[in-house]
Amino acid sequence: MIRKAKPSEIVELITITNACAVKMASEGIFQWDENYPNTQAFEKDRISGELYVLIHQDTVIGCITISTKKDEEYNQISWLTEDKLNYYIHRLAVHPDFQRCGNAKKLMDFAEMYANQQKAISIRLDTFSKNLRNQEFYKARGYTQLDDVYFPRQTEFPFHCYELPL
Repeated sequence: MIRKAKPSEIVELITITNACAVKMASEGIFQWDENYPNTQAFEKDRISGELYVLIHQDTVIGCITISTKKDEEYNQISWLTEDKLNYYIHRLAVHPDFQRCGNAKKLMDFAEMYANQQKAISIRLDTFSKNLRNQEFYKARGYTQLDDVYFPRQTEFPFHCYELPL
């Protein structure tokens, strides 16, 4: 089941993203750390009604932010569609104990269905250039890789932007 996050679940989401950060670091992917994602980002997403959680047997095992807000870093990207009603995916995470079971697919299926229901023209996102598994995941879903953005406070390496016209 996927539903909007509750205030009490933010702590669980930090535990999940910290576990993801440890797993990625063990694979040489230094995308997330103890500073990001953080409580403030999740709380902002929750208050704006954009934070969703994936529940398995009454336990939060993953999350996704589905937002219409275009971050400033994305202004330089040559997107496939015009800026109208576009949805942006952020902070997609599945606890490592529940990865490779189709749970990220469930979250993205939900996001794409939601965007379609809202009559959005596309879904846009970025993923870390060193995270090859994520890149293959989005390409297999039909997303087109576009330009890169940089988040120097996180890493020196770029993030590839992707878009799926709906």
